[in-house]
Amino acid sequence: MAYAQLALSMALVGAYVGLSPVLVAAFPVMLLAWLRFSVAALALMPWTRRTEGESPLTRGQHGLLFLQSLLGNFLFTLLALSGAGLAGATSAGVVMAALPACVALLSRLVLKEALAPRIWSATACSALAVALLALHKAEPSAGPGSGPDDGWQARLLGHLMLLGAVVCEASYVVIGKRLSASVRPHRVTAIINLWGLLLSTPMGLYLAWSFEFSAVQATTWALLVFYALAASMVTVWLWMKGLKHVSAQGAGIFTVFLPLSSAAVGVGFLGEPWSAAHAAALLLALAAVWLVTRPHPSTRATPPGAPGWPAQKPRPPDGL
Repeated sequence: MAYAQLALSMALVGAYVGLSPVLVAAFPVMLLAWLRFSVAALALMPWTRRTEGESPLTRGQHGLLFLQSLLGNFLFTLLALSGAGLAGATSAGVVMAALPACVALLSRLVLKEALAPRIWSATACSALAVALLALHKAEPSAGPGSGPDDGWQARLLGHLMLLGAVVCEASYVVIGKRLSASVRPHRVTAIINLWGLLLSTPMGLYLAWSFEFSAVQATTWALLVFYALAASMVTVWLWMKGLKHVSAQGAGIFTVFLPLSSAAVGVGFLGEPWSAAHAAALLLALAAVWLVTRPHPSTRATPPGAPGWPAQKPRPPDGL
């Protein structure tokens, strides 16, 4: 169940990153971020309250929640939306596929998790998937209005923004693992969204003052509501639930579903081409997930009466 929650969470993140060029074309990025956090705040209001018997948050937990929102909610939103708008949905998928490796390194540095061989192998599969997609994406399309001379500059800026989004999302994973042991997923989801709303409100109100909301189509508003609920509510809750039972490194492998979902949206909804490179990248990503989730021989139960039962306890999978 934890694996399914992590995979679905990242697939939804990839879906809204892939659809973000449509939203960025209709709203300024900061206004879009503010609208996202505002819509989600209404839905998440019941989750902000502390339940009976739940301990008050410590100063350290408040600091981690703010940092998780700043990096994984606020900055990731700005960098991912802006980067995908400049570089395209498929290019966003290419860069975001570096997430598993980035998470593995940060979990080693911050959480002191040992880098197990299966994690290294899974990360290598994810990196090879990135390379395949990057080599295939030879002629990325420039943003609207870009001429032949300035198109490469826009794409370069977009890729740099997406790379920054990778670091922010990896930090979000590692901080979430630290919080998952002591704070309920519902409350984490609500509080980091409120921090995102607070951070985006000044610029959001400024842009909303002169924005023509009547010019936005109904389908775009529907997409905005999906984006807000998926990004601020569903994906965070699923991710925090899954993190309670999986290491940061192991969870990081599931971030490979983000670029795959983003690329799928680019192909299926935005008309970007699909090739054998995309299929090979998908197979490598699934291989990475299998390496993490396959049972370790030592985890199988020892029959009653056999040597080592019950004194010998099963060892958990490497890296999980």
